[in-house]
Amino acid sequence: MVIAAGGTAGHIMPALALAEELRARGMEVSFVGVGGRAGSGIPERHGYPEDHVPLRGFDRRLSLRNLWSVVLAALAVPRMTRVLRRRRADVVVGGGGYMAGPAAIAGWLTRRRVVLMEADSRLGLANRLAAPFAKKVTLAFPVAGRRGRKYVVTGRPVGRAVRDATREEGRRRLGIDPSGTCILVAGGSQGAQSINEAAIGAFCPTPPFQVVHVAGERNADEVRSRVEEGGCGPRYHVHGFLDDFPQAIAAADLVISRSGGSVFELAAVGRPAILVPYPHATADHQTGNARWLAEAGAALMIADDQLSADRLREVVGALLAEPERLAVMAAAARAAARPDAAERIADIVEAVARR
Repeated sequence: MVIAAGGTAGHIMPALALAEELRARGMEVSFVGVGGRAGSGIPERHGYPEDHVPLRGFDRRLSLRNLWSVVLAALAVPRMTRVLRRRRADVVVGGGGYMAGPAAIAGWLTRRRVVLMEADSRLGLANRLAAPFAKKVTLAFPVAGRRGRKYVVTGRPVGRAVRDATREEGRRRLGIDPSGTCILVAGGSQGAQSINEAAIGAFCPTPPFQVVHVAGERNADEVRSRVEEGGCGPRYHVHGFLDDFPQAIAAADLVISRSGGSVFELAAVGRPAILVPYPHATADHQTGNARWLAEAGAALMIADDQLSADRLREVVGALLAEPERLAVMAAAARAAARPDAAERIADIVEAVARR
């Protein structure tokens, strides 16, 4: 049995893609999460058992709350150990986020093999601390200073639903015009205020194309109210969250988004993008993610402090005026994709389990 330990939804989704591949190979998979976070409950909805271990991340500044984080982290190791024994796990897969540290230590203490996954362009703090306990660390991108047999560049796993998504099915599920132009606006699972503001200002009150705006659950009511008050009409569709996000990517002709782990979904589906990295991401890893697609010719990057309604309207208009350029960007996205990442990491997990 393999335990995939994740934190937020951004860490759960690549772990789910790996779990899907492992289960297809006949392995049993269960998850450990922190509970009460954006990713909580997602594995269970996909048919995987899920245990919860209380844990919280550390503030990036001195804070009394960090004392409680230290206590929870110390308690998480014996709690994780009990989960591993009860589930009779053979391998522990750390899916990133602060759960990876206690999972790796508990796996090492109980003499289980540990594999870590890093989904961003920088090795996160938890994975840096957990790396000494791991047999293998799989990387979405090459990471400076991480060489040798332990580190393997595999890409970020994406599920079969991503690889199988189609424009026709995506538009059918979203209930939008199958033939007209469609723009997808998304700010990640928590939404992005700057992107929300710019999109409403750029495309309302009379959007010249279909807009699918995934505003984040906490921002959805406010964005929906502003869209209605602005008279944006039936061509502007607001969602808080989409369970079938890959189909929304496939439905779009152009995507405007943050540049977290979803950049690999954009590449796998093959969609050109305008990427606005979150400026406060740990180690600025979203800029690295965006630069990867931009240098491949698949995306344009706009800094968050340079994003405005006028700038967004100008850039989108220029891209839509050149269909040939969009086609070249889409082809570049597909060329940059690593659709076999889940299979490659599953091979590593199987090899580690056999040893």
